[in-house]
Amino acid sequence: MKLIIINGPNLNLLGTRETDIYGNQSFEDYFKTLKSTFGQVDLEYFQSNHEGMLIDKLHEVGFSYDGVIVNLAGYTHTSVALADAIAAITSPVVEVHISNIHAREGFRAHTYTGAKAKGIISGLGLKGYELAVNYFLD
Repeated sequence: MKLIIINGPNLNLLGTRETDIYGNQSFEDYFKTLKSTFGQVDLEYFQSNHEGMLIDKLHEVGFSYDGVIVNLAGYTHTSVALADAIAAITSPVVEVHISNIHAREGFRAHTYTGAKAKGIISGLGLKGYELAVNYFLD
């Protein structure tokens, strides 16, 4: 099984950014743990702060991977273009949010991209990524 995690803007700062919301572990460190937990899965990781690069990556992997796990961060609430990219690909997409988007500012409760995904996992910390991998394994 081939899966990719695609993280959006500011998630490169996990571990140092707003640790009260996002925790103190970097995603790179967490990803090592995730890869060792799911050794049977060909698991890749991509992060960009740039909307166009995220769209390009979705186009690149979205017709050949078994699944895509996205956390498009702030673009979740603003990007029709990323929502269109998710709708255009054939690989199933699960959206993950580390924080509970419904318990934060009102604008964060709306997700353009999640409307095009198979499902959304929100508010369970980094464990949401593990749950998304398990979804694809089931």
